Amino acid sequence: MQKQTEIYMKQNHMTRPGDGVLVGLSGGADSVGLLLVLWKLRETFQISLRALHVHHGLRGAEADRDAAFSRMLCERLEVPFYEFRIDAAKEALDRKCSVEEAGRQARYRLYEETALAWEEEMCPDLTSENAGEKEAAAARVHIATAHHADDNAETVLFNLFRGSGLTGLSGIAPVRGRIIRPLLWAQRSEIQTWLRQQGQDWVEDSTNQESEYSRNWLRNELLPAVEERLNAQAVRHIDQAGRRIRQADAYLEEVAEEWLQKHAPDGKADAGALAEQAEIVQGYIVRRLFLKSKMPLRDVTETHVQAVRELLHQGTGKSISLPHGFRAVNIYGFLEVRPLSHPGERKGVLLPGIQNGNLLQMHTFPCEKGDEFPKNQYTKWFDYDKIKGTLSLRHRQPGDYLTLPSGGRKMLKSWMIDEKIPRQEREEIWLLAEEKHILWIVGHRISAYYKITEQTKTILEVEFNGGKSSG
Repeated sequence: MQKQTEIYMKQNHMTRPGDGVLVGLSGGADSVGLLLVLWKLRETFQISLRALHVHHGLRGAEADRDAAFSRMLCERLEVPFYEFRIDAAKEALDRKCSVEEAGRQARYRLYEETALAWEEEMCPDLTSENAGEKEAAAARVHIATAHHADDNAETVLFNLFRGSGLTGLSGIAPVRGRIIRPLLWAQRSEIQTWLRQQGQDWVEDSTNQESEYSRNWLRNELLPAVEERLNAQAVRHIDQAGRRIRQADAYLEEVAEEWLQKHAPDGKADAGALAEQAEIVQGYIVRRLFLKSKMPLRDVTETHVQAVRELLHQGTGKSISLPHGFRAVNIYGFLEVRPLSHPGERKGVLLPGIQNGNLLQMHTFPCEKGDEFPKNQYTKWFDYDKIKGTLSLRHRQPGDYLTLPSGGRKMLKSWMIDEKIPRQEREEIWLLAEEKHILWIVGHRISAYYKITEQTKTILEVEFNGGKSSG
């Protein structure tokens, strides 16, 4: 373990002599293994170590135990220890995201703030006048996280099933900015075996054994079954494939950027020239157009990219509505991605008064001839003119119904039975409703009554931020 980690860190140029490394320490086997192996390598790499633990305000006494364990481990190793406490549930409400995502964002924010403070401590006389010279010579603080090969395999599969491009399929990078991942080469079982050999224990987060979350299901059920029934080295092979994909991804990003500098210096891409590129290169160029237009790439899938690529072969004025309030449009042979609030268009308006609105982003905008809407599980478009009452985001109630394409009504209960929705999941599915009329069974389907038609004048775009239909 120690030797392989040393080789991996050198191959990926993770640290320099004199650097500081801030270790994210949860108390679990992965982060304990990371701290211990770096502690054993600290003289080899001539680095200084500190550790940071975040108490998320969840799991009660178990979380208190994890914090106490992490503190005592650092005291034994004589590693300076930081502990921060947050209210992850409250942050999730404030940030309009899942508790899991809110905790992740808070951790990385605290990592970054602590690393910056440590750098200032290392080089207190750094000023704007001498910044260039000092930064070149000053020791740098890195943030070490305990991601390993199993995490990488889970990430590759998760993105594959969601419809990701090569960027998502490349998995977790060993180095990203100041973040380093020294154990990315190792499997979870190898880390635990090494810790036992060292006589080092760790604590277990009981929620890791629950398969309610998608990643836990991949970790606890899918990957073990694949290793048992198909190939015992499946995780290793997925990790290797991710590395090869990462190399291809980096090359194609360079090709796309060079093309844009030549054919779209002002952000408007020559549709004819773009159509002549290989299909995979077209996809990379479209994604870079998203970035240049400041469109968030969160939840962007191949479906959106394909929908934009199809505009290359359509006439002027044709457009595609995209998530996050953006539109792609073909104007006289030039492809442009722009926000709906672009000059000359009416700005989208956030609808007030909706219950559970923290889980939704809702905008209205004029319907234009030629608008097309890519299929997206968690972003939908409705005929706003047909909505007469107040909308609510809620779980099912007696009497709920939706409209079928034939025009007839179907009770929600009957629909769930016909779709074989497990009984225990029916109460957890989010519904966007106008009184008893269901506009959208989130993650599944919308009511035919509210679909956009040639008569639609105003469109309502609804993006669900809960990450899954069960909220």
